Amino acid sequence: MSAVCRGGRVPAMESGDKSSARSASGGEEGSLDRLLPTISTGLSPRKRTTSQCKSEPPLLRTSKRTIYTAGRPPWYNEHGTQSKEAFVIGLCGGSASGKTTVARKIIEALDVPWVVLLSMDSFYKVLSEEEQLLAASNDYNFDHPDAFDFALLVHTLRKLKQGKSVKIPVYDFTTHGRQKEWKTVYGASVIIFEGIMSFADKELLKLLDMKIFVDTDSDIRLVRRLRRDITERGRDIEGVIKQYNKFVKPAFEQYIEPTMRLADIVVPRGGGNMVAIDLIVQHVHSQLEERELSVRAALASAHQAQPLPATLSVLENTPQVRGMHTIIRNKDTSRDEFIFYSKRLMRLLIERALSFLPSQVHVVQTPQGQDYEGRTFHGKRITGVSILRAGETMEPALRAVCKDVRIGKILIQTNQDTGEPELHYLRLPKDISEDHVILMDCTVSTGAAAMMAVRVLLDHDVQEDKILLVSLLMAEMGVHSVAYAFPQVKIITTAVDKKVNDLFHIIPGIGNFGDRYFGTDAPPDWSDEDMDEPSY
Repeated sequence: MSAVCRGGRVPAMESGDKSSARSASGGEEGSLDRLLPTISTGLSPRKRTTSQCKSEPPLLRTSKRTIYTAGRPPWYNEHGTQSKEAFVIGLCGGSASGKTTVARKIIEALDVPWVVLLSMDSFYKVLSEEEQLLAASNDYNFDHPDAFDFALLVHTLRKLKQGKSVKIPVYDFTTHGRQKEWKTVYGASVIIFEGIMSFADKELLKLLDMKIFVDTDSDIRLVRRLRRDITERGRDIEGVIKQYNKFVKPAFEQYIEPTMRLADIVVPRGGGNMVAIDLIVQHVHSQLEERELSVRAALASAHQAQPLPATLSVLENTPQVRGMHTIIRNKDTSRDEFIFYSKRLMRLLIERALSFLPSQVHVVQTPQGQDYEGRTFHGKRITGVSILRAGETMEPALRAVCKDVRIGKILIQTNQDTGEPELHYLRLPKDISEDHVILMDCTVSTGAAAMMAVRVLLDHDVQEDKILLVSLLMAEMGVHSVAYAFPQVKIITTAVDKKVNDLFHIIPGIGNFGDRYFGTDAPPDWSDEDMDEPSY
């Protein structure tokens, strides 16, 4: 058998603060009490692997966007809280052992969406001027534990495991510093974390659900380094061998090889060992199946006998509003009339939603030279986020009353096999965590799609009390579901219908809003919360 199985661990999570850079050029290291092996040495730079989101399901690609045809199922329960964490695979091994090759083959064999490949190379510390000089003369030890920012690494991996959006540093190996723009990663069902020191930190180990050591013969690793350094870095054979004997080999023996005992699975021969890779994939699949959730069914049976929540605001049912609902609910209304009166309602709805934003007193001077005590928005920004496809129809109404408003988009579709909502695509403005967000969807029946969209915003650090969910028509079930899970979210709608049938249609309802608005035909099993690819 090519794979060696060992005992597993129950993962735990600890956070860490970003630490300052310091020298890792060798000598006594009194700061290594948190590490497993504690013998210092020197090492030369290695070939770098960048962290990236490796989502590999079927895709629909256009010039502007990528839409996943295999979506991310719910990672939270009916209470709106995360009930399953991402499954984290830790890959450790010596330099040029084939860790990245193993990682990519695992990703290919898993064949599941929303897989993130996180490289330890992204978490090198920023070098001081003195350390820059050492690096230029190949005397800086990049493979010593102190070369890595473990505090930032643990903090980032913990957040990513919790389903949060994270920013990954982009390390520039020419300047030995971090680039100004960091990479945003979000939505991992499986995280593959690889690096030579993947098992070297105790807090980091607690985050790993499966630990894999890639064990490749030292002669093979040397040959790979020779080929790489000569062809890619212009070095001579004598220099590469000298560096290997002085730094690489001793570092592997003192820091990396001792951590093999911590591995759940040892993979001899690296990426060529398909027996071991198949074993890993089978285990991951079984773990993912155990974590599957059924959110929509839970929503359908919860909280329905309670009074409507105080966070709900329904547009006053004036004769005008009642008349517009009469027109758009009528199955015989033409598409042109449907669009016209829907837009009128949307404008009223958005204006109503804006009245719940925080404001403060603001005094201006009129052309007559008199002071006027008015009010102005008290916040940093307003951002609109539409749940595609139907929610996108509300964007013009928001733009008409909020000048230069930023717009984000989330695509959520119902899986016809499981009946669960799935996240397929999102594009959110930068720094949305500081904004008041108006979340737009035209109809909400069970609330499953709306809950997923709110959860996405919370995962991007938007404050719950800064989210306003606006919808033309909601069912009581959807109102209860969102309000129970997210009691600080303000819900604004033009009408609330009492029932949802077995097909999740709102009763009496409005039909499939997106199909009536865009002039497309609804499938026989459509749901009020089905979202299709947007039309432009």
